[in-house]
Amino acid sequence: MSEEIIFVDFKEKTEKELKKRRSSIRPINERVKKLRGDSVNTEVRISSERAKLITEFYKSKIPEGKSIPVQRALAFKYLLEHCILPVEDGQLIVGIRGTGINEIPTYPEINVHSKKDLETLNSRENIPYKVDEGTKNLYEKEIIPFWKGKAMRDIIFENLPQEWIEAYEAGVWTEFMEQRAPGHTTGGEKLFKKGILDIKKRIRESMEKLEPEYHEKMEELKAMEIIADAILIYAKRYAEKLEKMAEEEKNQRRREELKQMAEICRWVPAHAPRTFWEALQHYYFVHVGVTYETNPWDSFNPGRIDQHLYPFYKRDLEEGRLTEEKAKELLQCFWLKFNNQPAVPKVGVTAEESFTYNDFSKLNIGGLKEDGSDGVNEVSYLLLDVLSRTRTLQPNTAILISNKNPDRFLIEALKVVAPGFGEPPFFNFDGVIVKMLRQGKTLEDARTSGVSGCVESGAFGKEAYILTGYFNLPKILEITLNNGVDVRTGKKIGLETGDPRKFTSFEDIWNAFIKQVKHFIELKMKGNDIIEALYAKYLPVPFLSMWIEDCVENAKDYNCGGARYNTQYIQVVGLGTLADSLAAIKYHIFDKKTFTISELLDALKNNWKEYEVLREILRNPDKTPKFGNDNDYVDEIAKRIVDTVVEIIESYPPSPIRNASRRAYFLPTTAHVYFGKVTGATPDGREAGFPVSEGVSPVQGMDRKGIAAVFRSVAKCDWDKTGASLLNQRLTPDLFDNEETIRKFAHLIRTFFRMGGHHVQFNVVSAKLLKEAQRKPQDFQDLMVRVAGYSDYFVNLPKGLQDEIIARTEHENV
Repeated sequence: MSEEIIFVDFKEKTEKELKKRRSSIRPINERVKKLRGDSVNTEVRISSERAKLITEFYKSKIPEGKSIPVQRALAFKYLLEHCILPVEDGQLIVGIRGTGINEIPTYPEINVHSKKDLETLNSRENIPYKVDEGTKNLYEKEIIPFWKGKAMRDIIFENLPQEWIEAYEAGVWTEFMEQRAPGHTTGGEKLFKKGILDIKKRIRESMEKLEPEYHEKMEELKAMEIIADAILIYAKRYAEKLEKMAEEEKNQRRREELKQMAEICRWVPAHAPRTFWEALQHYYFVHVGVTYETNPWDSFNPGRIDQHLYPFYKRDLEEGRLTEEKAKELLQCFWLKFNNQPAVPKVGVTAEESFTYNDFSKLNIGGLKEDGSDGVNEVSYLLLDVLSRTRTLQPNTAILISNKNPDRFLIEALKVVAPGFGEPPFFNFDGVIVKMLRQGKTLEDARTSGVSGCVESGAFGKEAYILTGYFNLPKILEITLNNGVDVRTGKKIGLETGDPRKFTSFEDIWNAFIKQVKHFIELKMKGNDIIEALYAKYLPVPFLSMWIEDCVENAKDYNCGGARYNTQYIQVVGLGTLADSLAAIKYHIFDKKTFTISELLDALKNNWKEYEVLREILRNPDKTPKFGNDNDYVDEIAKRIVDTVVEIIESYPPSPIRNASRRAYFLPTTAHVYFGKVTGATPDGREAGFPVSEGVSPVQGMDRKGIAAVFRSVAKCDWDKTGASLLNQRLTPDLFDNEETIRKFAHLIRTFFRMGGHHVQFNVVSAKLLKEAQRKPQDFQDLMVRVAGYSDYFVNLPKGLQDEIIARTEHENV
């Protein structure tokens, strides 16, 4: 075949793939088309308004003698009284965190950006946040001088022990809360069944039950009451603005819409919503409140949204207030509100671990009802339709699959995956219930739970499940093989577990490694508890607390253990790299004696230079067992890693401040790329600097026996012991060209979940297309791919992450 024919074939295939993707974007009408265009194409900028107002309040408006919770509530009230009220042209839902589309506020009380930070954000090639001169001047003259030394980030690093900081700087772990606040939570049915006035009544009832000596509890309830009034003021201001806009509007149809929107804002969030439109607006006011109060990780989301919205949808249809088309329009407008609020700006390690504009609001679809029956309904399919037509970075979705859900639901969701935008991901909901029951949740609370963030399970509206940072397992193996020394910095940050050149068995390696793991988890737990105590003391969140069950009744803040359930998580990274590395050591050094441990250590030290033959043996799945190929030799090591790490983490008593149980997740976001940068060569043949494996996926390119073999390998680990695990798979686009293959995939996913898998998501994109996008990024600005627990525009990703995605195995059959 001539080179010309090969080039033509390649061009035709990539053009077909692109056409399929782009033709799937089908907004329901011109209104939504324009809103989507504005959302997708508007440059991301930093808005200085929130930082200015919060600083203004704390400098001169704060009353003397007020407790910290009340101060926080009054600051929030001041913000909502004075912030501008954007209304996107043609939108049907109002409220936004910031001053406009993609104009993102900052939170100097949590992390005050330096002048250097602002320059970095403004000028970096990937994921920039444009900063105007006015914002730079404001920061230099007012924000930085006032908040330096007072921000949570400064307080945290002042209080952490030096050995914790050294391990952090070495890349043994990251810290979620050094630039962003605790959050990672989701609303429950209270979001849609209660209004602010209902909650204020409950606050008053709790106040009346308190004895006089419970001063701290009373202050927390006072703060909740103040902050409840604040969101009512915000909604009232919007109602007045919409009424004024209606008076000035010349278009009759838009004038009537604005009047109706004003009426809705007069009702919600003061009262529980009565209609479908009111329910969407009610939630979004709450969403803005939560994300304006702090910058919580994984934003906030409405949880089991199809079940929450279905009663409103059904009643409105029956009573003639709504049509299916109008519901789709409202949902698409609602959808775009999330996309208009990118993640808050992050720098340094925090940016490395989550390098994206995506803020991880996750809409759960499917699953079961509280009584254990099938939870799929008409709104479930409406949401799939919205997702398939809108194709934006946010919100994220989660397809919750139970044995009781119909095949049609799973098949329709797979059809949404087919064009290749990386959404939606699939979750084993029956497994989520098992996880929740194991952690002590009631059966009813387990059935109404779901997933948030990337893949993390939790009891919706009832749990504070706070993530503490990523944990680098391959780095700890590197430290073990160097007797406690970090070779990158030369510092001894681990234990002296012995010279590995003198080890005589695999168990010697294993035991030394586990001693290091215990050492670093112990140190991480101490840091977690310090940071948890600091947030409980200095950064209560009375607005969020109002919406999480039992915080009002307990008169305790979300950050201080007020929720019904409290959990503290460590996110474990690099399972595939570690399993393959340990398998390589066991197989070649101790079982087959292919080479000595001294030879291996010398090769690692030299990053394989002059040891290329040795590296090729270690990288070859035909010569060295690799996780992801249904090979018990290495899969049993992976299972042993999971069981042991979970056992170590769960052996710790509950945290002292929140009484939170200790749990493990296995997921990376983009930390696997950062961890690769700070980790030297590993025994699986990986070169220094290359990303470690992500989630529980096999090492990039090492799964050679098909997706079914990957599923069998992953399912050998007991994921019910964890809170979550993330599995990425890349598929060739041709696989989704016929209905029969899609049905086979549906059955394969069900089988994986029955075997115990927690999650799987698919990149339906060819390596050829990705390489072409690297070569001509200007032609592929809209190319979206699945990264980890989220999707992102491929050309926005740093090259190291692009290369890692390309290196993932591309499966061509079921």
